[in-house]
Amino acid sequence: MSDPPAYEVAVVGGGPAGLTTALYTTRLGHRTVVFEKEGGRHAAVAHVHNLLGVSESVSGADLASHATDQLTHYGGDFYPDAVESVTRLDGTGEDEDGDGTTGPRFRLEAVHATVDAERVVFATGFRDRSPDVTDLERFTGRGLHYCLHCDAYSLGDGSVFVLGHGEHAARVAMTMLNFTADVDLLLDGREPEWSDETDRQLAAHPVDRIDETVVSAYADGAGEDRTASDGSPRLGGLAFADGTERDYLGGFAMYGSAYNADLAEGLGCELQDDGAIAVDERRETSVGGVYAVGDVTHGQNQTTIAIGDGAYAGIAIHKDLRPFPKPVDELDADGPGDADGSSERDSRVDADLDAEPELDVPGAAADLRARMRRVRDREPQPGLREPSPGWGRD
Repeated sequence: MSDPPAYEVAVVGGGPAGLTTALYTTRLGHRTVVFEKEGGRHAAVAHVHNLLGVSESVSGADLASHATDQLTHYGGDFYPDAVESVTRLDGTGEDEDGDGTTGPRFRLEAVHATVDAERVVFATGFRDRSPDVTDLERFTGRGLHYCLHCDAYSLGDGSVFVLGHGEHAARVAMTMLNFTADVDLLLDGREPEWSDETDRQLAAHPVDRIDETVVSAYADGAGEDRTASDGSPRLGGLAFADGTERDYLGGFAMYGSAYNADLAEGLGCELQDDGAIAVDERRETSVGGVYAVGDVTHGQNQTTIAIGDGAYAGIAIHKDLRPFPKPVDELDADGPGDADGSSERDSRVDADLDAEPELDVPGAAADLRARMRRVRDREPQPGLREPSPGWGRD
């Protein structure tokens, strides 16, 4: 059997964090592959918010499609496939042959493909814990939301609910008073699990606490102006076990989240107390050569933060992998210095630095450099181009 395809960088997860990491490593000359299973969380986002210069009419799927086109345009590979395991290969990946190259450290096995890689990036995100309310999930993005920083703007001056019985739900309900005076905190028949201090704080805020069980959600009946762009109905309100109904412009479900960190944990990566993958400022995990980016490391639920994580990681991985510039101590590795502390090697290094170096340059692979030549003058480049700046101005 032939060896699996070998990459310098393999990214697990095709959301904004993973694709940004891959875009950076690809454009910095490293053979890169992205795996993305169908139906990722970001692909289900109806409107991307707070992304500079990008209309909120753009969906997560739209953004991912453009980003994937960019990645493959510059020479990266994209596998629409679910990774099932990531394992370490024998050896350390060091330059065991002394030829200036390193072998793969990891093997990724997906449903339909297997590859080897020198560096692995987990961009696997997290899952929102959904409310147990009949028909409510179908209004996700059209009245049911999970991200305060993304969607509070669209609920300003409206009647808003917050579903949940924990500390975070109470704080989100109080925070929504910055946007509207009409906020209901729905406990859905459960006992509150926030602290005594939060209870006193909540009681001092004009939030209407409703203990009754929420049984179902219903659509808005106000006509076409209350439907989504695809014609789907928006949320109209919620029905309660006591037979009452309340109309809402929208609201938030705050039942926490679960991090998709199983692959990383199986590889030995350290996790934080809440289950997120622990990383340093370079976005590297506790396992050398393994990085993690985006929501799986912090759950911030922000496209812009995920993109920033990917940029940080992409540059860090490039600095880790790039062959040049060579350290001085690698340019001449001959014997120790003289007894007086001076070194014959030092003078040879100085002379060698003035001479024509015998190094295998350029560092990036020939086929990737050939693509660089082809792509740099190509028009149009893939990505968002319409509507043009100034569209919609009076």
